[in-house]
Amino acid sequence: MAQVFVYGTLKRGQPNHSVLLDGEHGHAAFLGLARTLERYPLVIAGEYNVPRLLNLPGTGRYVQGELYDVDKRMLRFLDAFEGCPDEYQRTPLSVQVLQGDSGPQEAVVQCFVYSTATYPPEWARLPCLDCYDSQGPHGLRYHPRESRR
Repeated sequence: MAQVFVYGTLKRGQPNHSVLLDGEHGHAAFLGLARTLERYPLVIAGEYNVPRLLNLPGTGRYVQGELYDVDKRMLRFLDAFEGCPDEYQRTPLSVQVLQGDSGPQEAVVQCFVYSTATYPPEWARLPCLDCYDSQGPHGLRYHPRESRR
């Protein structure tokens, strides 16, 4: 099993969360709410308004997300789903678990995150979020894969 921090459309209530629930892809178990230990720029970028965690530790904000325990099959699926290693890179990350299924936590966990290391320079100047919501006040509507040309 591996632990993966999700910060965007894979979170509960977001457009792509269903892929974590689909047993065809493997197993994923929600462990709790978490926050990065370092600041990162979480931006909404590109023509499809995709949330991206830029691999620029020490800049941006502390990012809130969710921590999942995933099996090897789900991890392989997520690699493909996230276009790893071309579009996103699976990188190690330290997060603080804020609240687990059994209540408040304060544990620090080493996990994986899908971040973006190669991007247009202007993305580093976009507004940074600390928590992504596809219906948030940013007004940038996410375009699901199935609606893209």
